[in-house]
Amino acid sequence: MTKKLSFLLVALMMALTASAQFEQGKKYISASFSGFDFSYDGTNDINIGLQAKGGYLVEDNLMVLGSLGYNHIGADDTPDRFSVGVQGRYYIIQNGIYLGAGATYRHGNRNYNDLMPSVEVGYAFFINGCVTIEPAIYYEQSITDHSKYSTVGLRLGIGLYLF
Repeated sequence: MTKKLSFLLVALMMALTASAQFEQGKKYISASFSGFDFSYDGTNDINIGLQAKGGYLVEDNLMVLGSLGYNHIGADDTPDRFSVGVQGRYYIIQNGIYLGAGATYRHGNRNYNDLMPSVEVGYAFFINGCVTIEPAIYYEQSITDHSKYSTVGLRLGIGLYLF
């Protein structure tokens, strides 16, 4: 009986804590050193990237974000890429699961320029009241060359939610 009661209290506290995480007016930062990005596209097997994001909850459960990124590609014939983007993120019923959609402009040497609409599904797992670990699966559609630059990937980041 004690174990059941303890479990119930922990579950209740987690639910109460989670309900206040995605309130209107909070700010969000994802540290650039934590946004490791492992993905696959038609030009290479694996690329490793870093990304920094900043956002603001304009309504409860609805965030707008801006991002800056860098991807290093191991293939000799593929340029490293710098990116800037915007995204919207919707948190589903305060449980940490989110849906995202946005667009990114990528630029690389050798005259590589691309606009990439994207979709993302992720989870914000709170370590404490404001720090999260955020795994996400995403798809980016290349406008320049679908078969060569469109990307499916897994992203793992660390986020910080500020009041």
